[in-house]
Amino acid sequence: MLGMIESGWGEPRTRVLFDTARRDLREADRPRPVRVYEWEPQGAVVEPAPVVAVSHGTGGSGVGMGWLAGPLAAAGFRVVAVDHHGNNFVDGYEPEGFLCPWERPRDLVLALDVLAEERPLGRVGAAGFSAGGYTAAALAGVRLDPGVLHALVTGAVPLPEIPEFPGVVDAFRAKVSDAELPAVTAAAGADLADPRVRAVFQVAPGLGPMVTAESLAAVRVPVEIRWGGADVVTPYEADTRPYLEGIPSAAGREIGPEVAHADFIGPDPAPGAAKARAEVAADAVAFFRRHLV
Repeated sequence: MLGMIESGWGEPRTRVLFDTARRDLREADRPRPVRVYEWEPQGAVVEPAPVVAVSHGTGGSGVGMGWLAGPLAAAGFRVVAVDHHGNNFVDGYEPEGFLCPWERPRDLVLALDVLAEERPLGRVGAAGFSAGGYTAAALAGVRLDPGVLHALVTGAVPLPEIPEFPGVVDAFRAKVSDAELPAVTAAAGADLADPRVRAVFQVAPGLGPMVTAESLAAVRVPVEIRWGGADVVTPYEADTRPYLEGIPSAAGREIGPEVAHADFIGPDPAPGAAKARAEVAADAVAFFRRHLV
């Protein structure tokens, strides 16, 4: 069941959905909130318009993905982005928002379900940046390895420091008891594929070391990947290469040896970052036109 509050209109349209099947990370007696940003297609479009669901990076926000959503909407796509609860800068952070990334694809499924109730959806694609790259791929069937997650949250394998949330593992263990931990980490391996998703576009995808080779090999929808040569946050070898080489349908390219992860984050990008964003957005438009229109 779903609940919904309208919180304003504009460009993009913004509202908050509630998923009653999941709990609020701060108030367990309340349903999980998912803020949704919607960009309507511009110009001459087919009906129903093709849809692209967009996922932000760790600690970001759906509204911060306007550099990708805007050009897609201008090209005739209906675009929906979300704020992932506990992992966005609008509402603040919770440790589960960082260490339970399998909840992210379910946020996009919720948004698509609500949109489909309101009017028919055209063909659907998914796109994402950083952790959002994993999120988009999960909708095509990519799964996480529960064993790797368990090792990270128990300290058996050190978790690299997360700048947005120092001490995230300790905070997570303070909220999740030893008795609860096995069930929580087991959920990481769930199949979160959405059969509506026909194509996936990843930008500097994250969580590469956590995805399973078997699930990558089973992806059948077209996947396109872009990454920067100077990215030390989700570096090619650790994070991008597993997707690019593990997914049979994947293709991609580096967009520049000087392009860093941060070039896709924040407003008012420097000229080089603005150029990289525009190039990636244009590639995404061309990709989704091939596979969704």
